[in-house]
Amino acid sequence: MTTEMRKLVEELCSPACAGRKPGTKGGDAARAAVVSALRKAGLDPHEQPVPGLRGANVVAVLPGDVERYVLVGAHFDHLGELGGQVFWGADDNAAAVGILLDVARALAKKRPAGRGVILAAFDGEEPPHFTQNTMGSVFFAKHPPVPLDRIDMMIAMDLVGHTFGPAGVPAEVGESLFALGAEHSEGTAAHVDSIATSEPGVRIRRADADIIPPLSDYLAFWQRGVPFLFLTSGRSRHYHTPTDTPEKLDWPKMLATARWLERFVRETCARPSRPIPFLRNGRDDAATLRSLITITRALEPVSAEASVGRETAEELLAHCDAQGALPAPLRSHASMLVGMLESKLA
Repeated sequence: MTTEMRKLVEELCSPACAGRKPGTKGGDAARAAVVSALRKAGLDPHEQPVPGLRGANVVAVLPGDVERYVLVGAHFDHLGELGGQVFWGADDNAAAVGILLDVARALAKKRPAGRGVILAAFDGEEPPHFTQNTMGSVFFAKHPPVPLDRIDMMIAMDLVGHTFGPAGVPAEVGESLFALGAEHSEGTAAHVDSIATSEPGVRIRRADADIIPPLSDYLAFWQRGVPFLFLTSGRSRHYHTPTDTPEKLDWPKMLATARWLERFVRETCARPSRPIPFLRNGRDDAATLRSLITITRALEPVSAEASVGRETAEELLAHCDAQGALPAPLRSHASMLVGMLESKLA
């Protein structure tokens, strides 16, 4: 890992930031840490105050060759202190902010060809702000630094810092990082698939965005017809608990994720400069099921239940149409299978 990545993550999880709740001294300290880290990385960040939140987004813009943009975002806030305990939020979502910093540094050092890049550390993602006007990404989508129709791709990261599954899972499983939403923009699914295993240490597995309820900052952009990609490893057993601490993070996977994301951003910037079409009715249950089949097959030597999961996913895959969509009555079956897998591997 880079020293800067680890330093920022540990600072965001320090007593000074005390859980990073918006409107607290800890939240202010966290925002200041993000601003300082981005400046040291060669960017010129500014704060975007969010009315009613008593917090602010941190935004930096790298101009490109054309007036179109790729937006990379991750929320930096967390739950603060509850019941006398600090909720440190290492995986949720300091790890993603550390990855954002690594990507920002690389892009500032060597600007991408084509589109410009907007880096955003959002405030106010956690309850009670989620989906409300006080949510940082919602406010950003309503008041973007460039016209929203000039943002051709929004990439959100959340819960990207942990190994997928408990200790001892095969690398085929633990290195999994899920990419949701590629089916909603032209050419993005093929792009993700073409580089899914290009970086040792992380394996990108596509899934349909509708397979789970909307859970993070991509929602405001999805609702407004902006192409998006959501990167996540799902919820671990430490999710929203005081035990979500930095020593549990999978640092090599985080570094691999930063390398992969830098490549994806550069290649997206270099796509033809016309707008990337948004596919509002895009559906790809087949991608979800193929990812489940790969993971459960890898787990079969260590889990008797994995064979049942694989067989169920294969049966569902056989019902997908030529576009990869399941019949509506079977979609809930796929969602339940995903939920079961996440709970077993938490």
